[in-house]
Amino acid sequence: MSASKIVGLDIGTGHLRAVEIAQGRGDSPGTVTRVAEVDLPPGAVRDGEVAEPHTVATTLRQLWGRAKFAGTDVVLGVGNQRVIVRDLEMPSMAQPQIKAALPFQVGEMLPVAVEDALLDYMPLTQRDSETGPVVNGLLVAATKDTVQANVRAVQLAKLTPVAVDLAAFAQCRALLRGDLLRQVVGLVDVGARVTTVVIAAFGVPRVVRLIAAGGQDVTDTLADTLAVSAAEAEKLKRRVGFGQGSTPETAKAADVIGAVTRNVVESIRNTFVYYAASNPGQGVTNVVMTGGGVSLPGFGQYLANSARLPLVMGQPFDGLEASPRAGIDPSRLARQHEFTIATGLALRSAA
Repeated sequence: MSASKIVGLDIGTGHLRAVEIAQGRGDSPGTVTRVAEVDLPPGAVRDGEVAEPHTVATTLRQLWGRAKFAGTDVVLGVGNQRVIVRDLEMPSMAQPQIKAALPFQVGEMLPVAVEDALLDYMPLTQRDSETGPVVNGLLVAATKDTVQANVRAVQLAKLTPVAVDLAAFAQCRALLRGDLLRQVVGLVDVGARVTTVVIAAFGVPRVVRLIAAGGQDVTDTLADTLAVSAAEAEKLKRRVGFGQGSTPETAKAADVIGAVTRNVVESIRNTFVYYAASNPGQGVTNVVMTGGGVSLPGFGQYLANSARLPLVMGQPFDGLEASPRAGIDPSRLARQHEFTIATGLALRSAA
């Protein structure tokens, strides 16, 4: 494969989404050369983890066959309930030394044994302490089997995983440019099972929170409560929406949608409140929303009203050039917020 291109692969609960980007020159972040997606069979991915590697591998081969990607090297994203992100202060050292020291520093912070976790560290700021200079940053820990299941599926498809990145960092990479680099912004990506909230201050992620709920939870609760199929529940969810008014026939569905959605929005709002309390005068000033779950009618309006903040839909392709063969048709362009994670993963090659 040409070293100038990389494919960002977002393995979701119901879809595989991939974006190929050719590295830019000078100030250009790059050119989108391919965009593609394909549905996954139900159950192949559960709670953000690959449960059926061979099924996912078969679907990946279908995706590569349709999209005609230039090569087979991919960057994978992780971000589910078994990934933790915590503030961590470390003695000031070179990055390789910090990573080598992590297993001896973080044992009590992890829900699993250190030897069962993959650890990474993102340094943010440095300060002087009584014992010498220290680095403040974010610890990222993922259980090995979570990452290995995704990697195995990719390898079974005869693809090469060249890197694994936190989905939240991909969010930042895809969205933080222009004016957003000069603000304190809340990035909210609502997936099928996980909602990822990042608070970035002047281009630097300060808080990462993974909320174990998303759009599929609304669908599943509807299906269980009303005793309908998942497909019927999905159609009903999109037809009724949240806070859009209801008829006697849809009142029960509206109540179910409202209950699940309010819990997700309250968790998002509480994250913003916590950050503002910890950083007086530097609270979140606006919200950028992405992910398939935000397509629920009324979700964005309710989040904006609850947080009392202006809100916009994320545009990960803004600032990127697009090849005529990229496959970005008008309908896909309108849904580009659903490709945020894949775009950010592909941009890692230029980071």
